[in-house]
Amino acid sequence: MKLKRAKAYRKLMHQYEIQFGFREAYQVLLDAEILQDAWKFKIDLVPRLEGVLAGKIKPMITQCSIRHLYNAKPKNEALIEQAKTYERRRCNHHELEDPLSSLACLSEVVGPTNKHRYIVASQDQEVRGHMRTIAGLPLVYISKSVMLLEPMNTQTAEQRSALERTKFRLGLKGQRNPEVGQKRKREGDAEGADASIENATGDRAQKKKRQKGPKQPNPLSIKKSAKAPSKDSASKPRTADSSEPEPKPSTTDVPESSAPDGETGPRKRKRKHKSKSDGAGDGAPNVEESLPETYILRRGR
Repeated sequence: MKLKRAKAYRKLMHQYEIQFGFREAYQVLLDAEILQDAWKFKIDLVPRLEGVLAGKIKPMITQCSIRHLYNAKPKNEALIEQAKTYERRRCNHHELEDPLSSLACLSEVVGPTNKHRYIVASQDQEVRGHMRTIAGLPLVYISKSVMLLEPMNTQTAEQRSALERTKFRLGLKGQRNPEVGQKRKREGDAEGADASIENATGDRAQKKKRQKGPKQPNPLSIKKSAKAPSKDSASKPRTADSSEPEPKPSTTDVPESSAPDGETGPRKRKRKHKSKSDGAGDGAPNVEESLPETYILRRGR
C-alpha cells in the first residue's frame, strides 16, 4: 500500500473513532463473494484488512454466507475451512430452507443505525449501495487485487458536520459527545482543580508585561550619581546647641576611681614648682643672664 493512501485511511478511521465510537479490534462482516475473490487473487485477507484499517480486526461471517460457500459451484473445501476459522455471526436464518441473499442478510444484521459498529467487506455493488445510506458504516472492497476503503458517504458526512456544530455551540468547555454522560468527580478532586485554576490566574495577573522598545543599559555599568541631601536635614533649622562644639575634657580632672577615700568629686592635679636655678629666690627670672654681653658692658660704663 502506498504511503499517501495509508495515511488517508488512518485519518479516516480516526474520524470514525472520534465521531462514532469505533475501536479495536474492528468487527468486519465478510460475505461469500469477497472471500472467493480474495482466494482467486491469492490475498491473505486478515493481514490485508488490518493494513487497510490501521488496526487489529475481528473477522466475522454470517450463517447465510457459509451456506453460500457450500452451495457454490465448484465447491472449494479449503475456502470453507478457512471461513470456519472466523467468528460466526448468528443471523437466525439457519431455519430457512434456502439462505437469504447477502443484501437481505447483512442489512438485517447491521440494522438501520449500525449500533454494533460493524465494518462491511463486500464485493456486491447492491450491498455497498444500500450500506451507503447508513451513517457511520465503513465499506471495504477489492478492485483488481487491491483492497480499498471507501470514503465517508453522504449520510456519515452530514451526521459528522451536525456533531461538529453541536460541539461548537457547547463551546470549548462543553462535552465532546452530548449523548455520553459525564463522569462524577470527587469533592476533593473538584476543590483541588478549582484551587489550581485560581492559582494559575493569580500567577498570570502578577506577571508584568514585557516593555517594548530599546533595551535599557546595564545598571552595573552606569556611574552612580552623588547622594543628594535628604529633605529632612535640609528643611530642619540648625539650633545653637548643634553649632557649638562639644567641650573637651579637662586635663586637670582625674577619674573618680583615683580620688582618695572620703572624696566624691574629681581630684585636682598638683602644680609643679620651678627650681631655684631657673630664677631668683623670689621666683623672678634673671634678666641679666638673658641679655646679650655687649648690652651689659655699655650699661656698666
